[in-house]
Amino acid sequence: MSKPFPHLFSTIQLAGHRLRNRIVFGAHTANMSEGGLPGERHIAYYAERAIGGAAMIVVEPMPVHPAAVLTRGNFRPSDDSVIPHFKRVAEAIKGHGAVAVQQLYHIGAHGDSDNSYHPHWSPSGLPSYHDSDGSHAMSEAEIWETIDGFVQAARRCKEAGFDGVEVWAAYLCLVDQFWTPWSNSRVDDWGGSIENRTRFSREIMTRIRALCGPDFIIGLAISDEPDHSVALTRDELAEIVALHDDLGLVDYVTCGSGGYLDFHKLMPTFLYPEKLGVDLAATIKRAVKNAVVIAESHIRTPENAETVLGEGAADLVSIVRGQIADPHLATKANEGRAGDIRGCISCNQMCWGRRSRDYWISCLINPSAGREFEWGGDRFTRAANRKKVLVVGGGPAGLEAARVAAERGHSVVLAEAASRLGGNFLLAGMQPRRAQILDLIGWYERQLASLGVDVRLNSFVDSSDIPQFDVDVVILATGSYAPETGFQKALPAVAVLPGLERGNVFSIEAVMARQVRPGKRVLLFDEGGGWRGGGTAWKLAEEGHQVTMLSPDPLIGKELQRTTADVPLRHILAKLGVNWLLEVSILEWHGNGATLLDHNTGERRFVEGDCLVLATTNMSMTVLAEELRSSEHRVISIGDCAAPRQAPYAFYEGRKAALEL
Repeated sequence: MSKPFPHLFSTIQLAGHRLRNRIVFGAHTANMSEGGLPGERHIAYYAERAIGGAAMIVVEPMPVHPAAVLTRGNFRPSDDSVIPHFKRVAEAIKGHGAVAVQQLYHIGAHGDSDNSYHPHWSPSGLPSYHDSDGSHAMSEAEIWETIDGFVQAARRCKEAGFDGVEVWAAYLCLVDQFWTPWSNSRVDDWGGSIENRTRFSREIMTRIRALCGPDFIIGLAISDEPDHSVALTRDELAEIVALHDDLGLVDYVTCGSGGYLDFHKLMPTFLYPEKLGVDLAATIKRAVKNAVVIAESHIRTPENAETVLGEGAADLVSIVRGQIADPHLATKANEGRAGDIRGCISCNQMCWGRRSRDYWISCLINPSAGREFEWGGDRFTRAANRKKVLVVGGGPAGLEAARVAAERGHSVVLAEAASRLGGNFLLAGMQPRRAQILDLIGWYERQLASLGVDVRLNSFVDSSDIPQFDVDVVILATGSYAPETGFQKALPAVAVLPGLERGNVFSIEAVMARQVRPGKRVLLFDEGGGWRGGGTAWKLAEEGHQVTMLSPDPLIGKELQRTTADVPLRHILAKLGVNWLLEVSILEWHGNGATLLDHNTGERRFVEGDCLVLATTNMSMTVLAEELRSSEHRVISIGDCAAPRQAPYAFYEGRKAALEL
């Protein structure tokens, strides 16, 4: 019987190392170090992906100089004290059969003064696109100091046992700032001709090769930003890469998308097409004679990866968020169990979203990410005592609690009042381009069935029903509901929105569930700044409604900034004709429009509308919890019924509750 992914699970030679398949867990800032050193959290995170079958793991970037420090969790630059700690990381990866590589980086102009406390250095003194500061043009001495920083960082990696390093020349960082005429206007030996502009990278890689030897892997990470005329074109990148390839300086090239000029494609959300880095990879593959080419950026699934390899667009594929969401993606695909892979939903909430706030990263749908040293990575130990468990509610918290409890050997009944699983998360999956959520719910349905969970739909449970289940533990995941008060946080003294009794005021949930019929002109008040409001506005506009969004915030999609989804969402909404009024609240609903308060001027204005849709904070569904307060059963409340929050915390509490049974 042939394997389902023959290209993906063929081996390949890379600079004296045999990779067991074509799947790479590419570099990304996990931000997990403590005091600049990798610890148990970091080691277990990478080890889990090696256990899960990845062929090569590129550990997160090491800043090669104090000017390059970008995050709180960056490793210590220019310090040999990291070597014994790196050694533990390398051993953990290689001990489970994967090749271990460390990325080396310098962001050049795009520094972060809050973290580095160092002047930003760049070829020609352009401003930072990361913070609001500027940089200064590097002196000859600073250029050589930085080159030596790269070389010494590579030495530390070799001494720690890594198989190679990846030189970061992506996202318009320091290396490609030298490459790019727009960011390199120097008139000395480091600027002007292509030979001069690539001198910086050639010196780095030549010296690493001389110091670390021919079998030490040297990779090069690049990306493109085709929507910006000042960025290098794919053909120009291919010429530069070919120059390094001809000199034998590069063993592989990783091809991604986006950068500091086009930050939203750097880790593309579901708003973008999949396989964004493939066109660049195909261009580079045609240009090189020796180097192996890796395609990355939004290659979420084994099916995507097999297509890329089958087309000959790349030799390897980097699946990062897909292996954050399911660290055993490679093993499951290789064993013909692709249907068991928990698919990334491309939301960026807990990976890039946490990193953007300078926390260590995790995953919305895999709360073990970053907690592998405490929880493992979906490798559950059987419980010492088998219990009978009732889970009430089939939203994210209930689904995860039921699944993990069953994985640990407990007997589980899941009761859901609706006709389908998913809760309010199901409604989110009905917003435009969010069908990956529906795929995830389908994954849960398959997992629960294979684990023997007794799923009962259309089963409303009250306290009098509990005895008939004959269980040891009751896990309440009853979710939340939209209050019918119209309360707005910016108007704390107004408990109930005046005019609510006039009707045609609906919750986001009622609209998405098609329980109501909004009129032609929709006023949508978005207090949360997330997908509840923005995604619903998108759907209504697509269906032909004239939508005006109202927000107390200074921009639409405030909470989506951390995921890099806010700008593309606003572009989409604007193209659909959605209008918005910012820094306003609703003083009164009139049935045919609303009186608004401008928070900047105190002025009032009337805006016409046939209906008012509210995306305000929900309330916990606590009735059953209160009824069971004196119950003899052990009762645990999780998810929105404990407190209404975003989905990551529901998945987290579901898993945590099941692990503690």
